[in-house]
Amino acid sequence: MSQISAKEAPHLQQIDLTTLNLQQLSTLKQQLDQELNLFQESLTSLKMAQTKFQNSGECLEKISPDLEGRSILVPLTGSMYVPGKLVDVNNVIIDIGTRYYAQKDIESGKDYFKRKINFVTEQMEKIQVLGLEKSKIRDAVVEVMEIKMQNQTA
Repeated sequence: MSQISAKEAPHLQQIDLTTLNLQQLSTLKQQLDQELNLFQESLTSLKMAQTKFQNSGECLEKISPDLEGRSILVPLTGSMYVPGKLVDVNNVIIDIGTRYYAQKDIESGKDYFKRKINFVTEQMEKIQVLGLEKSKIRDAVVEVMEIKMQNQTA
């Protein structure tokens, strides 16, 4: 429990935590805390993106041919809408990022959002695995720090 192993990253070396002094352990712990915070922020951002893609996909599910000609509110921003009419219920314009838009038919739009949801979900899973590994390493560092502090006071 006092070593950091490099199971999946052979280019990294093993560090015996017991050979580090308290200052080095403290620095390592701070670095791991920063990385864990970054992972948490990334997960939050990805969860927001995942929710937006899911909402967009659900909106496409609600579009049907009998809605043609109906009045709707078109979002310009998160809080501002303008009145509009559905003229073409077979095609939609999708925001694909960085102010680029693509016209797609409904089925292609649904497929696009499913692919984006799957991609974001995979990225979230990867980050969660990395976060668990970093958390285990951090716990080992804290354990060694506590042992060293107990030895100093004894």
